[in-house]
Amino acid sequence: MSKRHDVIAALRALVAIALPNADVMVLDDEDPAPTRLAPGGRVVIRSGDPGDPEVTLGLLTYHYSHRIPIELTAYPTSADSRGKVLDEMASAIGAAIEADRTLGDLAEWIEPEPLITDDIFITATQAAGKGETAVIADYSTSNPLN
Repeated sequence: MSKRHDVIAALRALVAIALPNADVMVLDDEDPAPTRLAPGGRVVIRSGDPGDPEVTLGLLTYHYSHRIPIELTAYPTSADSRGKVLDEMASAIGAAIEADRTLGDLAEWIEPEPLITDDIFITATQAAGKGETAVIADYSTSNPLN
């Protein structure tokens, strides 16, 4: 596997542990497209674009600052609004990131972006909340294809 794929897989595992009741998937991977929203919410991680690397010559190394988009979707609970549920999901992900800023030494550093929320209105069902964020993963590799 490539370093890019390993970083995304490690991020998926971190989010799945932080949100054990949510469906966590990488749509750009082999996960099937979701058909329903699970009661614990859904998290979709996209592969994103690692961008152009900075290159260190000598000991050839490619340094990436890879923006990995994350989409959160959840229904409100009887006690909490959609916005509060999404904030709680984002907070759990943020706490997991703070606990492991290197994804088990796969990255030099990971940093989340702020959550942007909105409502999704679906015919014949209650409205769900949607949140978008991203994690910036800084990592290096000796081969841009690995």
